[in-house]
Amino acid sequence: MASQPILLDYWPSIFGMRARVALREKGVEFEYKVGDLTNKSPLLLQSNPIHKKIPVLIHNGKPVCESLNVVHYVDEAWPDKNPFFPSDPYGRAHARFWDDFVDKKFSEAQFKIWGKKGEEQEEGKKEFIEAVKILESELGDKPYFGGDGFGYVDISLIPFYSWFPAYERFGNFSIEAESPKLIAWAKMCMEKESVSKSLPDSEKIVAYAAEFRKNSLGSE
Repeated sequence: MASQPILLDYWPSIFGMRARVALREKGVEFEYKVGDLTNKSPLLLQSNPIHKKIPVLIHNGKPVCESLNVVHYVDEAWPDKNPFFPSDPYGRAHARFWDDFVDKKFSEAQFKIWGKKGEEQEEGKKEFIEAVKILESELGDKPYFGGDGFGYVDISLIPFYSWFPAYERFGNFSIEAESPKLIAWAKMCMEKESVSKSLPDSEKIVAYAAEFRKNSLGSE
């Protein structure tokens, strides 16, 4: 009998949230181990010796690293329920393109908003709003990015929603005013148990971001 998967994770991590959502969307029970990123455990260092980062999914004694790689693995390892990808090659390629966009454009811009200040923060806000509008255009009138079903792009993007209040507080802007369709999509995703159970309370995220800013920037 296969052993229960172990997820090495850290609660505010957007990338860890992806793994949590993916596992719960498949109905997979897993052991959750919190990683202390300031004092990395021997298990984390052994499981991900190259990047030394979470999330890491350990399944049947073998580690799977990097969040989107973990999501892809979960989809293939448990194929009988809620597939994350379209069945056709073009649909799968299209999903991978947008996940790459989220990681390169959206992810980089959001950190500048809550983790920087001054000119760099303003630049990040501009990049973030531009990325949001592009994603909203891609979503169009579809309920989810892949169409009728919650899938790979949705899993990639929805964890950022838990951080939206932090972006708004420290960036001094309204994401809903810029992108009401994206917010409506996020609220619909939050109705899924796999999502609501996996994303932490946004007020805890705001407090976490404030502490980071205080320690690294000398400002709240």
